Amino acid sequence: MNRRHVFRVLGLTAVAAGLVGCAGVDAPMEEAGSVQQVSEYRLGSGDALRVIVFGEEQLSGEFRVDGAGRVAMPLIGEVPAKDRTARELETEISNRLSQGYVRDARVSVEVMNHRPFFILGEVRNPGQYQYVNGMTALSAVAMAGGFTYRAKEDFVLVTRGSDPKKEVRRAPVTTPIMPDDVVRVPERYF
Repeated sequence: MNRRHVFRVLGLTAVAAGLVGCAGVDAPMEEAGSVQQVSEYRLGSGDALRVIVFGEEQLSGEFRVDGAGRVAMPLIGEVPAKDRTARELETEISNRLSQGYVRDARVSVEVMNHRPFFILGEVRNPGQYQYVNGMTALSAVAMAGGFTYRAKEDFVLVTRGSDPKKEVRRAPVTTPIMPDDVVRVPERYF
């Protein structure tokens, strides 16, 4: 084998490897409005909550949504929290407490710590990060130390934690990111 032939084979191998690495870049585009608004944050396993029952300090405290999506509360036991908003959980706890435990129960639920999101690919510090309200893909990249010099910066690949199919979708860097989402910054080749 002569030297030119070796370089030609190596060059074709590099192009083939680059095309394999592009898988996902042709992922379908995420539909606009497919992400719930931040004001409609849905609770899930791992969220840390502060529950205040006004006038009842012994019933108030910090609680965590367990793996089954429930919150264990004093007196009323386990309350389903998964896929509910904080306001819906307030109503449920209030209704249960009003059934013979607390007269005219007034309850406040606040999310103290959200579930994390994950970022991979061409960012300086890939990994798991704490979700922040109002987060976009670009702010997620910033949390991960920014783009690497090889990053494709005009879109990201997102796998929604709320998607049962776990489909990879291409999304603009302005797309909202939610807890449990996996964001991948693809590599540019040219």
